[in-house]
Amino acid sequence: MSKELLNIVEAVANEKEVDRSVIIEALEAALAAATRKRYPDAEIDAKVIINPRTGEYKSFRLWTIVDDEAILENPDAEMRESVAAIEFPDAQLQVGDVHEVPIENEPFGRISAQQAKQIIIQKLREAERRKVYDQFIADEGTLVHGIVRRHERGNVIVDINGAEATILRDGMIPRETLRVGDRIRGYLAKVNLEMRGPQLEVSRVAPEMLKQLFTLEVPEIGTGIIEIMGVARAPGVRAKIAVRTFDPRIDPVGACVGIRASRVQGVMNELAGECIDVILWDEDPETYVRKAMAPVQIVDTAIQTITNESGETRRVMHIAVPEGKLPQAVGRGGQNVRLASELTGWEINVLSEAEFEALQNAVQDSQEQTLAEVLNIDNDIAERLIQAGYTAPEMVAYAEHDELLTIEDFDAETVDALQARAADYLLQQAFVAEVEPEEEMQLPLENVEGIDEATIAALQKKGLHTQEDLAELAVDELVTYTGMDKERASALILKAREPWFRG
Repeated sequence: MSKELLNIVEAVANEKEVDRSVIIEALEAALAAATRKRYPDAEIDAKVIINPRTGEYKSFRLWTIVDDEAILENPDAEMRESVAAIEFPDAQLQVGDVHEVPIENEPFGRISAQQAKQIIIQKLREAERRKVYDQFIADEGTLVHGIVRRHERGNVIVDINGAEATILRDGMIPRETLRVGDRIRGYLAKVNLEMRGPQLEVSRVAPEMLKQLFTLEVPEIGTGIIEIMGVARAPGVRAKIAVRTFDPRIDPVGACVGIRASRVQGVMNELAGECIDVILWDEDPETYVRKAMAPVQIVDTAIQTITNESGETRRVMHIAVPEGKLPQAVGRGGQNVRLASELTGWEINVLSEAEFEALQNAVQDSQEQTLAEVLNIDNDIAERLIQAGYTAPEMVAYAEHDELLTIEDFDAETVDALQARAADYLLQQAFVAEVEPEEEMQLPLENVEGIDEATIAALQKKGLHTQEDLAELAVDELVTYTGMDKERASALILKAREPWFRG
């Protein structure tokens, strides 16, 4: 029988192009299963070892040694330590050991062959999945080329270098027709080893695909001269991509568009005609949003922090557009403003000029009322503070003394009193807050609301990695490190310091 076993191993291994060890392992499992069936009234544990050179095999009954006080969960496969010392005195067994007792081999008959077939099929599937996984795991997150082979339950099966990949229904560009035999590109989103779901999952709608396509079309991106800062897509309809460069000689938008739009057109053709807006990234949020909303002209912008009943805050950028341009700014089905919001990371509220003015008046009235109540001042003084850019008590508390003196009719005594009242208010708020600041201050810079990736990168180069590191900076230091204006630097530092006054 040894020769027959070796013949089976060689035949299956050659046919399926898998390692002999996989087939031998499957045969060992099949023979072990057949061996266990020889004991219908017992739940023994068995093991079979096949010699890969001769085909000879040996069978063993396995005993797991357990503590004398332990309850035997399976008396047919477990043995107490004291009993093992009597049964196998020469083995010197200890708790946890597995003792192998030679038993008679089970002949490799019809039942064993059937079991071996089933196990071999399973092992082959596992081996094939492992082979595919090892082949493609390094390519996860990249573009792949494939040929459409068939459609299955609304999904598309694509051949990628001999392996089958799946484009799920929600991974296809809407209204795009993929025919059998079509050569396509896709973004390899997932490479799964588990049996659940497709092993290779490809997407045509992922924003990363747009990044990869531009990297192929625009050499400056591949070399790092131009950097992609963000992507937002409405697959098959429209997309926005933001780019920047640190080389003043390079026009990043022009480079991405190409001569006569040749580069961007190549990407659009790959994405079923998806219109693509290439936008110059800007560090200033308001300027960035203005560019992201193009081609609509923005008349004015305003940032508002909104706090809900549970104390959670969100920042909204209100933008004013000319009368009659509101539909264009919003876009069909809200598409334009949605993409701009996704690209910039801001919640954008599009208003007409009249609506914007009314909102501004309402916001200013609210700010005036808050300052008047908190600082115990009249509305006239509160209005002057707001006009000077101090719209919240914390901004007054941490403002530069000399800068407050520049406000009309403000003397040193007035400034001292205002800052003292603002500080008292913040201290009162700290007593009722439930948040402990120490842990929050050690969070990474990404935790600071309003900070962008460029600022984070600049601070990390200076060895600053936590919210506390940012909070301890002076305004001038932050300006020097990042190049941002003083107003934004001051606001960012105040935001980083907030936990100190909540706990």
